[in-house]
Amino acid sequence: MMEPHHGAESVRCPWPGADELAVAYHDTEWGVPLYDDGKLFEFLILEGAQAGLSWITILRKRERYREAFAGFDPRLVARFSPTDVERLMADSGIVRNRRKIEAAISNARSFLAVQEEFGSFSRFMWGFIGGVPILNRWATLTEIPAVTPESRRISAELVHHGFRFVGPTIIYAHMQATGMVNDHLVSCFRHSEVCRFARPAAEALR
Repeated sequence: MMEPHHGAESVRCPWPGADELAVAYHDTEWGVPLYDDGKLFEFLILEGAQAGLSWITILRKRERYREAFAGFDPRLVARFSPTDVERLMADSGIVRNRRKIEAAISNARSFLAVQEEFGSFSRFMWGFIGGVPILNRWATLTEIPAVTPESRRISAELVHHGFRFVGPTIIYAHMQATGMVNDHLVSCFRHSEVCRFARPAAEALR
C-alpha cells in the first residue's frame, strides 16, 4: 500500500470529492490488487452492506464493522448465532438491516466452503480473469460500467455457491475495490501507480 499523494500537481478521480476519508481510501487502497482471503472477505461484507447506500457511508462505519464482525475473520463470523444477529441489529455503528446481517453470516459459511473446494477464495475469484487485473483506460466517470460480463459471471457463480447480496453491480464494485479491475481514470495519478502492482501481485496465485 502506498502513502497518499499530496502533491499540488496531483489529479485524482473526482468521486472522492473533498472528503478526507474517501480521498485517503482512493489514494491508498482502491484498485490495488488484493490476493489475501481476509481482505477479500472484508470487502465482501462491506460491499454487501453498501447495497442501496453510498460508499462513504460504509467507509465511515468500516472500523465499527471490523469490531462487530470479529476482525472480518470468516471462521468466526461463520459461527455467529441468532443471538449475534440481535446484537448486530442493536449496533448503531453498522447498517442495521437484518437481511444484510444474516447474509454476511451465511456468506462467511459459503466463503469457507469455497476455500475448501478451491484452496483459497482468492484463487476462485481471480481465476475468472486469469489472475491478472483488467487495466482499463477510462477518460471520464460516465465511461465506467456498473456491471460487466465478468461481474455477471462471477455473481452467478457466487449465487450458485450459496452467497447472497452478490449481484453483478455489487460484484463489480468488489472487483474495483480489490483491484481485479483498474478503474482509475487515465488522468488520475493512481492509474499508473496501480498498474505497476498488477504483474508482481499476480505471482501470489502461483
